[in-house]
Amino acid sequence: VPAPKVEKAEKTERVERAPKPEKPERPAEKPETPAAETPKKEEVKPAEEPKMFRPRRRVFEEVNVEESISGEKPAETPSPKSPEPSAPRESSKSEQVIELPKRKNFKSPDEVMMPAAETLPGTSRKKPYVSPREFDGVIENEGVLEIMQEGYGFLRSLDYNYLASPDDIYVSPSQIKLFGLKTGDHIKGSIRPPKEGEKYFALLKLGTVNGKTTDEIRDRVPFEYLTPLFPEERLNLSTKADGYSTRILDLFAPIGKGQRGMIVAQPKTGKTVLLQQIANAITQNHPEVHLMILLIDERPEEVTDMARSVRAEVISSTFDEQAERHVKVANIVLEKAKRMVEVGHDVVILLDSITRLARAHNTVVPSSGKILSGGVDANALHKPKRFFGAARNVENGGSLTIIATALVETGSKMDEVIFEEFKGTGNMELALDRKLANRRIYPAIDVLSSGTRREDLLMDKEEMQRVWILRKLMSDMTSQESMEFLLQRMKGTRDNAEFLISMNG
Repeated sequence: VPAPKVEKAEKTERVERAPKPEKPERPAEKPETPAAETPKKEEVKPAEEPKMFRPRRRVFEEVNVEESISGEKPAETPSPKSPEPSAPRESSKSEQVIELPKRKNFKSPDEVMMPAAETLPGTSRKKPYVSPREFDGVIENEGVLEIMQEGYGFLRSLDYNYLASPDDIYVSPSQIKLFGLKTGDHIKGSIRPPKEGEKYFALLKLGTVNGKTTDEIRDRVPFEYLTPLFPEERLNLSTKADGYSTRILDLFAPIGKGQRGMIVAQPKTGKTVLLQQIANAITQNHPEVHLMILLIDERPEEVTDMARSVRAEVISSTFDEQAERHVKVANIVLEKAKRMVEVGHDVVILLDSITRLARAHNTVVPSSGKILSGGVDANALHKPKRFFGAARNVENGGSLTIIATALVETGSKMDEVIFEEFKGTGNMELALDRKLANRRIYPAIDVLSSGTRREDLLMDKEEMQRVWILRKLMSDMTSQESMEFLLQRMKGTRDNAEFLISMNG
């Protein structure tokens, strides 16, 4: 009985010991393909990895690990810091699987703007593409400088009424300090396109400032320190024989360079047409004068009509715009005029109307607690007065002439207060009569109420004496009778000189 028990125990030991050496013998059963199986197991993992994006450094580390497994030399592998573009082409198929694929629809900004390549005639070679940003030519442009609080500035365009626009040109603070530029300077120069990350064109080289070189404007005297004088040089407004409006204006209310004139008009008296005739006469007889027409709170169709009928700068801010825009447009126009006078130019501004400009300032100005009659703030009329008071004839220099219209008898108490504030500030006044306009008698000028201070500086003695005689003759007439008398006598003459000679005595 004990003998067979021992055999069973030995058999169980053999059975238990037999599987132990079988585990290491499994790879030995197929010794021919150990190297082929190992890359297959490794290839399964990287084949799934391209589905997710990884940094390229990890990709090259995995390539090095795989190369070490496959038995290749590590010296031939590219370093992760500086991968060579030719390495993937020479590497094995497994490397091409591991590499992250590039997006086919990805293009740089330069490639997006690049047109289709053209081939040279007679060859299969493509033309070299030249980016528009690499343009070597010189682009000239101009604008009016507006300096911001941060120190830099922009050149504003007349097409946008000197307000901020996408076409503005950037001026660096170093250029402003180097040449002593101010707000309102009219600058011409070469510009460059915006670089990557920039929004505006930039001023590359300064050409002229207000028509002068940079050396000539360094020593200019500020406008506030210039000596004002009475107008001495006359602006001739007579153009045609049938231009009775400007001929009568030339006789009874002459305008000189540096005049501060006011046209007092009721609604529908033809003040806008009169401004057009004055502007056309100035551009025809005095081409050296720089003319600007500023339309504040006017109708859009009148702005278009003025821009098409007058060869001058027309800067406008229509009635559907905010009051802040009215004020900003008026300020930039005044600053430009001052800068031009500083270098000796003669400038004329025709403003329509100063009443609307004062209304806009009354809306914008912060409340001071002191309210005048009609709802006008006590501090609201300071800046409109500064605008109107800038007109002056400068000693040994240029001149700034401002002809502004003021509305009266509109039914608004505010308009009356504004007119009374400006009534004695001008040195020329032209009154229009609503009664003449209702009877369709144009020009509707009230001759007896119109006149110029110190007109003896603008007229000859003989001409002035004849005008005085004419005024005495019409003093007993009404405004309608005096205008009909003038129109009847002027129809047979070609100009004012012939008209005065035809008078008896």
